[in-house]
Amino acid sequence: MHTLHHAVAHCRTLVVDGPDGICRSGLLTELARHGFLIRRAEAQPHHVDPCRPYRELLAAPGLLAVDGSIIHELVYGPMRRGQSRVTWIQALDFAEAIAERDGALVHLTLTHGQTAPQKQQNAENTEGARAVSAYERAFHTLAQHVPVITVDVGGLGPPIRAPDSSPFQLGQFTGKLTVG
Repeated sequence: MHTLHHAVAHCRTLVVDGPDGICRSGLLTELARHGFLIRRAEAQPHHVDPCRPYRELLAAPGLLAVDGSIIHELVYGPMRRGQSRVTWIQALDFAEAIAERDGALVHLTLTHGQTAPQKQQNAENTEGARAVSAYERAFHTLAQHVPVITVDVGGLGPPIRAPDSSPFQLGQFTGKLTVG
C-alpha cells in the first residue's frame, strides 16, 4: 500500500500523525466524507497504561480515523521531558493492533508548497528539525509491523470549505479522494 487513495479504499483504520504545526483539517475532512469516524487522541497518555485510550479507540466498529497517536509521545517525550512515557514495545503493539484492524499509519509531512523562508525557518528550528527526523525514524521502524503511507500536506491544496450558498449536510459530498 503506497498511496492514500489506496489506503482509503482498502483500510478500516487510519491513524494520522506527524510533527506539531502540520494542519490536518483538510485530510480529516476528506476522510470523514469517505465515511471514516474521526477521533482525536488524548493530549496526555494515560498515567498507568499509555496505550489504553488507543485500544479503546480501535475497538470502535466501522471505518475509523484517529488524529494523533502514541508516536507523538515517542518523538516529543525525549525532547521535552528527557524520556518517553511510551516504550517501543508498546508502540510496536499499537502498530500491530492497527494492522489487525486492517489499518495503516498516515505519516504527515510538509515539504511541498513551502516557501524558501519557511524551509529556512524549519531548518533553523532545532526542535522542529529534530521532530521531523524522529518521526521519520519512528515511522520507518513501525513500517515493519503496519503499512505506512507518507502524505505531504503541502501538496494537498487549500483547505476544504463547505459551499457558502447552501447549508452543509452529512452525505452531501460523495466524490473520490484525490491526492496530488
